[in-house]
Amino acid sequence: MLIKRKLGQQGLEVSELGLGCMGMSQSYGTPNDAESIATIHRAIELGVTLFDTAEIYGPYTNERLLGGAVKGRRDQVIIATKFGFNIVNNKIQGVNSYPKHIRQVVEESLQRLGVDHIDLLYQHRVDPAVPIEEVIGVMSQLIEEGKICFLGLSEAGAETIRRAHKVHPISALQSEYSLWERNLEEDIIPLLQELGIGLVPFCPLGRGFLTGTIQRAEDYPEGDYRRSDPRFQGKNFDANMQIARVIQEMAKSKQTSPAQIALAWLLHKGNNIVPIPGTKRRSYLEENIQAVKLTLSQAEMKALEDSLPPDGVTGCRYSEQHMALIDR
Repeated sequence: MLIKRKLGQQGLEVSELGLGCMGMSQSYGTPNDAESIATIHRAIELGVTLFDTAEIYGPYTNERLLGGAVKGRRDQVIIATKFGFNIVNNKIQGVNSYPKHIRQVVEESLQRLGVDHIDLLYQHRVDPAVPIEEVIGVMSQLIEEGKICFLGLSEAGAETIRRAHKVHPISALQSEYSLWERNLEEDIIPLLQELGIGLVPFCPLGRGFLTGTIQRAEDYPEGDYRRSDPRFQGKNFDANMQIARVIQEMAKSKQTSPAQIALAWLLHKGNNIVPIPGTKRRSYLEENIQAVKLTLSQAEMKALEDSLPPDGVTGCRYSEQHMALIDR
C-alpha cells in the first residue's frame, strides 16, 4: 500500500502517488470507459487516494466518469477538480474566474461528480482580469459553505501564489514538473517550501517522452494533443529522444522501467510532492505505482539532473497559444 503525504498545512493528506484522469476522456488516444473505470477501481485497491479531474476534460465527461467510478467508494478518495475557463459549444473560449462563474462551475461539478463536496478545488489558470484576492475570497466562502475543503492553484506564478496565500492558505500548486520540465526549480519550489504549500506535478513522465514509447507528432491521429506539441516535432523530436535515453539506460542498469525512474526522481525531491501520472490502463497504473519502492542514490539523482538540465530539452512545452495562459 502507498503511504500518505501532506499537501499544505491545512490537514490535506493523500497517497504519495495520485492518478491523473484527463487522458481517460481526451487528448491522448481513443477513450475506453470500461478500462478507465477498471483502472480507477484498481488504483483504489492499491492505495491511491488522490484523483485529479477538471470541468474542461472532455469537456465535462471526465468528471462524470470519475464520479460514477467512485460511487460507493467516496470515503476512500480525495477528489480534485478545477475551474477557470469559458466553455462555449464544448470549446474553450478564454479564461474566466469571475465570482459568479466560479460558483456556477462548482455547483455543476458537484452534480457531475455526484458528491456533496469537492476535496481540493484548483483555479485552472490565472485570470488576469480578476484579482487573485477576489478569486480566493470566493473560494474561501465555498469552504465556509461546506462545498469545498482545500484550495489550490494551477500554473500560477510566484507573485500570484504569495498574494493568494495571504487571503486564505493554499494547500497545493499543480504545475508541470519532471526531469523533462524543470521550470519550477528557480523561483516556485523555494516559495512553496517557504509557505508550506504542496506540489502536485502533472505530466511527470514528460507526456510519455520519459517512457521511451512515444512517436513523432505526425504519427499520432487527428485530435491527439501530441500532434501540436513542439517537442514532438521535427528536429526537436530527434534531439529530445537522445536526452530521454539517459533515463532508459539507468532503468536498464537497475532492472526497472524508465517511467519508474522518472517518478522515483520526483518522489525523492521532497515529501510535499505528489505526482499524478495519468493513464487509462491498469497495466501502466501498476507499473507506475512500483516506483514508490525504488531507491535512487544521491549520485544517481545527480547523474539524472546533470544529464537532463533545466534548459536541456528542445522546444517549448506548449504552443504559443497555450503558453500565453501560463502565469510566469
